[in-house]
Amino acid sequence: MTETVQRVEPRRPAAAELARIAVFAALIVVLGTVTIPMPAGVPITAQTLGVMLAGLVLGARRAPSAVVVVIVLAAAGLPVLAGGRGGLGVLVGPTAGYLAGWIAGAVVVGLIAHHPRFTWWRAALGALIGGILVVYLLGIPVQALVTGVPLAPTALSSLVFLPGDVLKAVAATALAVALRRAYPRAFPARGHLAHAR
Repeated sequence: MTETVQRVEPRRPAAAELARIAVFAALIVVLGTVTIPMPAGVPITAQTLGVMLAGLVLGARRAPSAVVVVIVLAAAGLPVLAGGRGGLGVLVGPTAGYLAGWIAGAVVVGLIAHHPRFTWWRAALGALIGGILVVYLLGIPVQALVTGVPLAPTALSSLVFLPGDVLKAVAATALAVALRRAYPRAFPARGHLAHAR
């Protein structure tokens, strides 16, 4: 009986999981319409909120797919990034490292938030580490390389983003916790399988 549940569970949500990935990709795109241009070429955007939410809700295995969908659409020329940006240039511009950071960050958010089980403080820690620290660690060096500005000044100038990113982490945590209570099926089913064992 237990084995039957474990075999059926991965097949059942295939279409639903694709739909959730598409929903979060669309959410990241929509949040890109909320943007504040910055002189350094990296705008303040709400898209990182979408990345954090994807990691918190979809988990480490599926969240990166939502981010990759957005990046592929951008590379294809669709204006899906903050400020209506798109085209292959985004993969080599000042924001290229941040886009890579989104993918890695979504994985880290999901890993922390859901290991071994989802709690509000794990969600908050995941959003802060994966959604901010990981993104900065990949984004800032690439921005410095592309713009020709030394790493230290680039890192210091990036501190202007930090308060907003912390607020986004708080908002992502609150939204994810509320969604978890209202619709737990939106989250990875690991906990359900664990109880079935």
